[in-house]
Amino acid sequence: MDVDRPDTQDKQSSPMRADARRNVDALLRAAATVFDRLGVEAPMRTIAAEAGVGVGTLYRHFPQRSDLVKAIMQREVDNCVVAAATLGGSEPPGAALAEWVQRLVDLASTKRGLGPALHSGDPAYQALPNYVLGQLTPALRGLLDAAAAVGEIRADVDARALLLAAMRLAAPASDGDVDEARRMVALLIDGLRFQASALAKAPPG
Repeated sequence: MDVDRPDTQDKQSSPMRADARRNVDALLRAAATVFDRLGVEAPMRTIAAEAGVGVGTLYRHFPQRSDLVKAIMQREVDNCVVAAATLGGSEPPGAALAEWVQRLVDLASTKRGLGPALHSGDPAYQALPNYVLGQLTPALRGLLDAAAAVGEIRADVDARALLLAAMRLAAPASDGDVDEARRMVALLIDGLRFQASALAKAPPG
């Protein structure tokens, strides 16, 4: 099932010009940097200056602060989806799965500066969890199916359940403990591999 970006259908009704796309990309990179450094309530003019554009350009693309926060998260999620396809086509299935799940740590790390907004209860962010799960679950399912097909992991792993578990284990990255998050996520995937190996060696019956 397709999951639409929250509140973005109207804005995407016509193709964005190349210069506008460059401005948006610069603003999203700048906002992620500034929010991480100064917090999510950092002045918008600081973000515009970091991106090298005027404040008017910022507000033209992101009229509300919440629009900017949502766009940062959506971009990171979309990058994870692209990474799943790229890794699936270039790496052995087990390695692709392990490397992609580590991308969830990077996603959690992005939330470090955004946490106060995302957990504020603001209705503007209400659709984000469904967007995240709706996009990342199929991406993970494809990697799981490929790894299971060659015996790298057990074949009965539910993609949504694994995604939720991995995201919980990656959560320390949102507080700055990236190394701990990477260790925990790696252990999760190693567990799936160990179980697959044990099942393969088990005597029939």
